[in-house]
This record gives sequence, C-alpha cells and structure tokens, in this order.
Amino acid sequence: MSLAPRAVLVHRTTEYEELLARHGTHGQAEFFLSSRGRSVREVAERHHRSRRALAGVAAAVPLSWRQTRVERADLDRFLFGPEDVVVVVGQDGLVANAAKYLTGQPVVGIDTDPDRNPGVLVRHRTADAARLLRAATATGGGTADELTMVEAVADDTQRLVALNEIYLGRAGHQTSRYRLDSDESPGRAEAQASSGVLVGTGTGATGWLRSLWRERGGGPALPAPAEPRLVWYVREAWPSPATGTSLVQGALTGGQRLRLTVESDRLVAFGDGMESDALELTWGQTVRLGVADTALRLLV
Repeated sequence: MSLAPRAVLVHRTTEYEELLARHGTHGQAEFFLSSRGRSVREVAERHHRSRRALAGVAAAVPLSWRQTRVERADLDRFLFGPEDVVVVVGQDGLVANAAKYLTGQPVVGIDTDPDRNPGVLVRHRTADAARLLRAATATGGGTADELTMVEAVADDTQRLVALNEIYLGRAGHQTSRYRLDSDESPGRAEAQASSGVLVGTGTGATGWLRSLWRERGGGPALPAPAEPRLVWYVREAWPSPATGTSLVQGALTGGQRLRLTVESDRLVAFGDGMESDALELTWGQTVRLGVADTALRLLV
C-alpha cells in the first residue's frame, strides 16, 4: 500500500520572532528599534504577511494528504521522503537552503513578500498553492525547471550539494592554502594562497558569482539555471615565491572536475551560505567539485 503524498512546508523564523526572542515582548522590541530610529510596525507587518501565507498554503493541502512543517534551522535534521512535495514559503534563498537536502522531490516556491523578493525561485502566490500541489502529483509531475546543482565530494566520501554555489576556504575567510587543478586545464596544478574558492551554478549567477564576474570585468560566460555548466573563481589570490595566480577562474561542463588539495590546518566547504552544515577538510585531503548528478525540480 503506497503512502499518501506529504506536503512539507518549509519556512523560517521571521525578523519579528527573532526580536521577540531577544527582547521578550512587543513593547520592548518597539522601544529597542525606536531608539535606533526604526519602527517595529514594518517588521511586524512582514511577520503577519508571512504567517498568513503559511496558513493559506496549509489550508490548500488536500485533506487526503499528510502534512508537516520544518523550520530552516532544522533542515539538516529533517528526513525528506520520496513521496514528499516540498512547499517553500518565504524568500528565494529559502529554496536554495532546502534544495541541498532533496533528491528529486518537486518543489513549489511561494513568495510571501513580492514587494521585497526578486521571485527568482519563489515564483508563485499563496492562491496558486492548491493548483500546484495537484500538478505535482498528477501524471508527469507537472511542468518543472530542472535546475543544475553543484557538488563537492571529499576523498573520505563526505559529500555536499548546493543550488547556488559552494565556498571552499577558511571558516573565517582568512588566507587559505591549497593546491588547485582542473580538468579544464589538465597538467596545470598550482599552489595558491587566497581567501577561498567559489564554484557556482546558473541559479547562483544572480548573486555572489555575478559580483565576482563583474569585479573581474567578465570572464567565463555565466551559465543559465538549467545549463549543466559551472563557473569558478579564486578570491583574492596572493602571489609569492611559493604560490601562484594563473588559475583563478574557469568553467566546468559535464564530467569535468575542479580539484583542491588542502595545505592548511583546516578548511571548510559549505553551500548557499549554510556555514553550520559544512564539510571539514584537513591537511592533505582532496575535494572534487563539479555538476551534481541531481537537479532541483522547481514547478513553474
């Protein structure tokens, strides 16, 4: 007997809830913000919009389905199932936060604040939830974009995937030392000292990657979100008698890999800004980065 579909509603703690957790009451939070020339009203209004959207999506879930909620901070401890339909209620970044824990489940992005969010990944409104949930479980699974993801695999089998980008370097972004080589330029391994390496996708090309691309005055063409190609940049590579700066950017397609061998006491690799869920890398370890074999199925 097959399980009924389960709607997993992904959300995050609002700024207003964080203020209440810190200051105890609405009045104390209002006093704190007013002393800095800010008003709690705008923050509270965004909170209420977010919670109304979450309630509206919950009400749209068919009665025959199962339903649960997971907060952003608990994603790394939540077990997603193959029958899940994941509904992200919030901002674009929350879709990326959830994507790394999925294995092909359909994802619906619900924008709770269209006036503030770009809506690149949260493309729909609360009123669309019922239609999209039905489409996700219909024959064919509805119309979806298959968004390319990036993966990092260490030589001790640790693995990390991300929707936007993976950062490798020191946890505090100080100088990282490592040896770098790429299938794009075989035989050109180089020892480097830098503030880290960034490897990203077409989805990530609207954020951190684009800032580096613009700073360099171009470089490899940025990929489209569904294109199976990645771009990578070394941040602030430092030349010295022992380190070089000739391999500082490139692209990876298909099965090509970028390899980084650690020459520091401790480096980390984390995806999409989730520093709390990082790979720990030590002296001599090698990590390979390339296009992941899974993609994010984002319903359109």
